[in-house]
Amino acid sequence: MKHTVKILGTGCPKCQNLTKVVTEVIAENQLDASVEKVEDITHIMQYNVMLTPALVVDEKVVMKGRIPSKEEVLAFLN
Repeated sequence: MKHTVKILGTGCPKCQNLTKVVTEVIAENQLDASVEKVEDITHIMQYNVMLTPALVVDEKVVMKGRIPSKEEVLAFLN
């Protein structure tokens, strides 16, 4: 099953770090997932997210306001 992953954030260092962690997990585990960065604040607000970065998997917000570990990201994608 292909996952759709969205990283919500304005491009701050934490958002960039989250992008790095997510892409590494996908590559290391050979997962079928697409990653989209969402930096438009209006679009971010549609997810009812007030703290960034936030991670959305298959249109469900699974984490916000911090950088998850690789193990957490893998759990979100499995």
